[in-house]
Amino acid sequence: MSEKEETTGEELHEENNVDQSTESTDNTTVEQDPVANLEDEVKDLKDQNLRLYAEFENFRKRTAKERLELMESANKDTLTALLPVLDDFERALKNTEETEANKAVFGGLKLIQNKLIDTLKGKGLNAMQSTIGKNFDVEKMEAITQIPAPTPDMDGKVIDELEKGYKIGDKVIRFAKVVVGKGV
Repeated sequence: MSEKEETTGEELHEENNVDQSTESTDNTTVEQDPVANLEDEVKDLKDQNLRLYAEFENFRKRTAKERLELMESANKDTLTALLPVLDDFERALKNTEETEANKAVFGGLKLIQNKLIDTLKGKGLNAMQSTIGKNFDVEKMEAITQIPAPTPDMDGKVIDELEKGYKIGDKVIRFAKVVVGKGV
């Protein structure tokens, strides 16, 4: 063989060794990269899963709350429509004297009023406490008029309550209509 052929043969042999060493280095690099990539992908998927779970929990809570509010608002319309009936019962009882002749009528009115009040309480309607003698509160009361306070300590306080206020849960559906004392 000639010198050229020997050199070429040696060069080929060296190139093969170099290629093999490069391949082995590349194989370890290739093996590490997929593992790292998979670990990153798993982290991303776990994060995505956690976020999706949190979003679903928020959605579930929000829809449950909206469902309750919808039920309350559906009741609200019906209960608000029945409030004048309650007011009429109160007026009827105030203006009817209990005598021997109308004792049965008076008792019947009271019985019907109590039954209606109990039924509405079962649906979530609650009457607000009487406000007479208390300070005027714009969050619970509506001032119909102001009159001169009978005494100086009644200035800014409720003198009379014309209509009761009502709530469903914590929400006021009708403000108490009151007369407020005004300082002289």
